[in-house]
Amino acid sequence: MYVAVEGLPALGKSEVLALLRLYFPGQIMVLSELVKDVAEKEGLDLFRDRHRLTKALLEALPERQSLVRRALSQGLTVVEESHLGVHAAYSAALDDQDFLTLFHALEEEILWPEFFVRLEAPLEVSALRQEARGDPRYAVPKEILPRMAGWLSAWHARRGDLVEVVNADQSPEKVVATLIELLGLRYNPYSKAQVFPYLLLLGRPASGKSELIQFLTQMPLFERAFAYHIGAIRVVDDFVFLWQKFLEDDLWEEMGRARLHSRRVGENYAVENPGLWNFLILRVNQEVMSPPPKPGETVIIEFSRGGSSAYQEALSLLAPTVLEQGAILYLHVSYEESVRRNFARYDRNRRGGILTHSVPEEEMLQTYRTDDWLSLASGDSGYLDICSFRVPYVTVNNEPEPKSFADFSRRFKPALEELYQLWKNR
Repeated sequence: MYVAVEGLPALGKSEVLALLRLYFPGQIMVLSELVKDVAEKEGLDLFRDRHRLTKALLEALPERQSLVRRALSQGLTVVEESHLGVHAAYSAALDDQDFLTLFHALEEEILWPEFFVRLEAPLEVSALRQEARGDPRYAVPKEILPRMAGWLSAWHARRGDLVEVVNADQSPEKVVATLIELLGLRYNPYSKAQVFPYLLLLGRPASGKSELIQFLTQMPLFERAFAYHIGAIRVVDDFVFLWQKFLEDDLWEEMGRARLHSRRVGENYAVENPGLWNFLILRVNQEVMSPPPKPGETVIIEFSRGGSSAYQEALSLLAPTVLEQGAILYLHVSYEESVRRNFARYDRNRRGGILTHSVPEEEMLQTYRTDDWLSLASGDSGYLDICSFRVPYVTVNNEPEPKSFADFSRRFKPALEELYQLWKNR
């Protein structure tokens, strides 16, 4: 839902919307007034620099509308302070025909709200509050206000807009309560959020595990907790421990000793000692349990395995607490897609990084060409019996590669919701 809040100056639009932004994260995106944002960014006077302001507004409009569309695609309620119709009303009151001509030419192309909320109060209230606000940059002369308000009302009537009127000349708690009701917002105490204590994130190399973690990490905590059931994130990735072993082998080699676990493959490494894979799981257990997750925290355990019984063996070695309280999200990509992404992401200067390392082609072919996940997990979702624990899982087809926020949201929000329901009923 997309809504714009309008009204005379200093009736509380900015203050009330700031309050909603604070108390309803994950439900609402509040956008500040575009005209003010542009004027402040460009150092423009709202009354004297009309021509430059018009040019800057037209340049800023596509990015603002793209932001609105992106937020709507994420299921957020978008609430914008003011809108270009209000600026057109001021332009009419100031006889700024240049902007009005452009506005009427563009009006049909502009993305407009589904409805408008008007904070309404007598002109004297606006004048008194402007004086109390004490900001001369946005002080509007009293004689302009009736002309602006009349033009705006006529514009809404001509368009047939839905305009919800809220009395702004009353106590602030009543104004806020009315807006909350109009917007359909519901306060969600974070303490009631249900999150996975442990999430096992599995899949071939470069199947998108680390990219999913990055997507989740960039999201506000409240939104992530309620929409994806992921709390404060702590990541345990066994690649970190594997890379450490590679570097330790380099040190042994510098001392004239034989490498213990790996061999060099070009400027990278391949695993030589098969026992290292199980060692890494034990090392993961150590890291996960020191310390255990705090309330509201999700420990994401990320690893890849390959071979005829690789996941079955690796999962059986996990700490009982993880198996008892955890859930599994497997990201499925074909071997060919795994190879493509694996080499595409490689950054030679950061080859020890989670998002920038690359598995050598030899290792890909030898270790990851096959794995046992699809034989272990017979359906797209369900439960695995691991060491007498009933562990829920969901398999997500992660092709084609998600690129945008909307791509990730469409693919993983329903998958994690399904996984959560399985976890809750395990």
